[in-house]
Amino acid sequence: MDLAQGVQSVSFAILAFMMIGTALGVVLSSSIVYSAFLLGGVFISMAGIYLLLNADFVAAAQVLIYVGAINVLILFAIMLVNKRQDFKPLPTAWIRKIFTALVCAGLFALLSTMVLATPWSYSSATPAGNTIVLIGEHFFSDFLLPFELASVLLLMSMVGAIILARREYIPDAATTTSSTSSVLQLPERPRGLVSATKEED
Repeated sequence: MDLAQGVQSVSFAILAFMMIGTALGVVLSSSIVYSAFLLGGVFISMAGIYLLLNADFVAAAQVLIYVGAINVLILFAIMLVNKRQDFKPLPTAWIRKIFTALVCAGLFALLSTMVLATPWSYSSATPAGNTIVLIGEHFFSDFLLPFELASVLLLMSMVGAIILARREYIPDAATTTSSTSSVLQLPERPRGLVSATKEED
């Protein structure tokens, strides 16, 4: 994307403020769902910065993969965390907040020093040809094995997420005792009833 220098500067400033604001919202928000949505804003602003750097494939992958994965993050937050009531505040929570703020400030100072000390070179030359075609050629020629291994890893993580998010099934006592039929019925029960029955036993 070849834009004028002023448009690039204004666009970068808007995307940078958007990224910093949404990142702070992710950390400071008390709701997991809101944090997940704000994390999507961080990824979208990163995709905009990639577009400013003429990295169209990386920007598209950022939107399709990372922003699309926000739905999985919300699914895990709702089904695995299962927050039914607010957490009680700890008496020493302010010590943890101060320690976390010091660690974050140290990391920010370290990254800022690295950014200012690095001699960034600027080149206006654009790569010859379409970058997406070049990346596709390398994916299916030089990096075919890592590409296939990554797809197998993603398939394994998807199967694991389905298994973790599956509801528990318990055979009903009436069906097992009075059973004249050969078919075992497994009615679905909520997790609260499952834990209650286990405690009664």
